[in-house]
Amino acid sequence: MDAAIQQALREGEKLGLRYAVQIPQVAASGFAGSRLGRRAGTSIDFQDYREYQPGDDLRFIDWNVYARTDRLSVKLFREEVTPHVDLVIDGSRSMNLEGTGKARAVAALSAIIATAAANAQCTHAAWLSGDGFHRLANDNLTPSAWDGLDLSSARTMDESFEMMSPKLRRLGIRVLISDLLWPGQPMDTVRRLRDGAAQLFVIQLLGRDDATPPQRGNLRLLDSETGEESEVYVDALVEKQYGERLAALQQAWDDACRQCGARLTTIIAEDFEKSLGELEGIELLAPA
Repeated sequence: MDAAIQQALREGEKLGLRYAVQIPQVAASGFAGSRLGRRAGTSIDFQDYREYQPGDDLRFIDWNVYARTDRLSVKLFREEVTPHVDLVIDGSRSMNLEGTGKARAVAALSAIIATAAANAQCTHAAWLSGDGFHRLANDNLTPSAWDGLDLSSARTMDESFEMMSPKLRRLGIRVLISDLLWPGQPMDTVRRLRDGAAQLFVIQLLGRDDATPPQRGNLRLLDSETGEESEVYVDALVEKQYGERLAALQQAWDDACRQCGARLTTIIAEDFEKSLGELEGIELLAPA
């Protein structure tokens, strides 16, 4: 993993000590409305089922459900539905553009939120898009111990979802970190992530160069996903079209989040430390 990203994880971990994740009531309570216990797997108060995942205790597989559906399902007990945060990180090349602060901000923001989750006594997991979604190594530990945060995928997040979706915790808090600049339907992505969640937060992380129209004159463009290069001449019309298309895309994401009850904010990567109040404003973080 890149040394600069490792350093950003360490810095984000320190910043995250100031905050705690705000826990929605549906995530903080059991199905009967009582606060959940902390120790996993020791209660006999059955709550729900979820799909079996490698490493789960085989004693908790419900074989009757398997006989009826041919699917392995694990029983969830009261302590196993404690508040949980799933970080969903865009691992595409556009999150690591040369000359921007996007990669550092991705790592630092992820570390801040994971540390704030631990401060709120939440468990957490970090999912990275690529050839499908996979969990970062050591993601259940403090962010300074994480490994594998590689922002080099040529695939869009939609393509990653189609290959292998992340196994997100039911009734968990979900946080998407992405520039949201890939082509597609925002509603499809928001619905996927919002389904079964206590709350979904969408953080659009843009570099300054993403957020402002390019300077006028000849410009060489590099597609971060395909590697293709092209030359354009930026004039007043191109400048206007860029701003309009970015605004239309942001409006589409805003509309999708509003319709699905998710919360959206936009942060400029180079100024992310000054923008942490935005995460308080959408009620993701609160001072610890």
